[in-house]
Amino acid sequence: MAMIPRALKLDLPAGQSAFLWGARKTGKTTLLKDRYPESLYFDLLQTDLFLELSRDPSLLRQRLLAADGEKLRRPVIIDEVQKVPALLDEVHWLIENRGLGFILSGSSARKLRRGRANLLGGRAWRYSLLPLSYPEIQGDPGPGSPGPQLLQILNRGLLPSHYLQSQYRRSQKGYLIDYLKEEVFDEALTRNVPAFSRFFEARGYSHGELTVFANIARDCGVDAKTVKENYQILVDTLVGMWVTPFKRRQDRGVIVRTSKFYLFDVGVAGALTNRRLEAERGEEFGRAFEHFILMELRAHSTYRELDHPIQYWRTKHGLEVDFILGAGEVAIEAKGTSRVDRRELQPLRRFVDEYSPRSAIVVCNEAAERIQDGIRIVPWRKFLDELWSGGDLFP
Repeated sequence: MAMIPRALKLDLPAGQSAFLWGARKTGKTTLLKDRYPESLYFDLLQTDLFLELSRDPSLLRQRLLAADGEKLRRPVIIDEVQKVPALLDEVHWLIENRGLGFILSGSSARKLRRGRANLLGGRAWRYSLLPLSYPEIQGDPGPGSPGPQLLQILNRGLLPSHYLQSQYRRSQKGYLIDYLKEEVFDEALTRNVPAFSRFFEARGYSHGELTVFANIARDCGVDAKTVKENYQILVDTLVGMWVTPFKRRQDRGVIVRTSKFYLFDVGVAGALTNRRLEAERGEEFGRAFEHFILMELRAHSTYRELDHPIQYWRTKHGLEVDFILGAGEVAIEAKGTSRVDRRELQPLRRFVDEYSPRSAIVVCNEAAERIQDGIRIVPWRKFLDELWSGGDLFP
């Protein structure tokens, strides 16, 4: 399988430690082995090592104190650190008393927090690895190449092993099973396994819509509190994110309390509902396209360390703008259509009238850019080129 260079930069000074968080299969292990091939590596997915360090976490300290000093100039890597939270006390001691640097990778900090594990009190920087992003899948297309294909992105998703495989559907189904087993059930994050399985499946059908806990609770046969806790499990295990409503001032006509929930990968979301996109049209295509644009906005904000909020705006009469960035500086509507008509610009025009953003953009599947009513209508490739190149997308 091809190795895709990743956009995440791990720029660690000597002796600096870091947490590297990312959902399963985002490529954390591959990235770390590529960037730090000479580092000492402890993989807690290895059963024998996991059992040894679980029984006696001090073995980590003993082994590192006996290690070759030249190797310890590089960061020590502990993969899946959440499996043995007690190791973090040993890591803390080694940082403070021996000046060692660590990279601690994992797919969930939930177990660490629930067990009141030592999170190193600010001694470790935090990085996040997300699914592949647009610049990572461009590669070297060569003259005349069309570049990444939209249906491939939306159907396969952007987990590296899924995106690069021809039999990606088998991998997607296996991923869903492994996630439920390894991240939720084996870590004892929920006591009601059947209810969580029903919730997880139902989550796919309401993906990207306004989330009302009481409605989902009724569908799953549990109470609203349990549904809320299940959503938190998805967030803590890094397979989902909330998009909250934008509100700058008091306005009774705008929704301000109900958030929207998206899974971390468009392909995994499609696998939950057995979605198969055969053509670049239709409602399901439009929903997947919107999800893809959100993934790019999130990756750009994360990797460029912008950390600006990504929200949505919706009136109680149903006018909605998909994504509002920052404090309302940029308003973005994602439309999978190949022709955006004037009626579809009404929500953006309303938002522009109310809040005067610096940029109002429709990202779509049209062939060429145009401007209508002061709103930029931009083909998705051009939009992503501008986003990642640091152009004038956000003046």
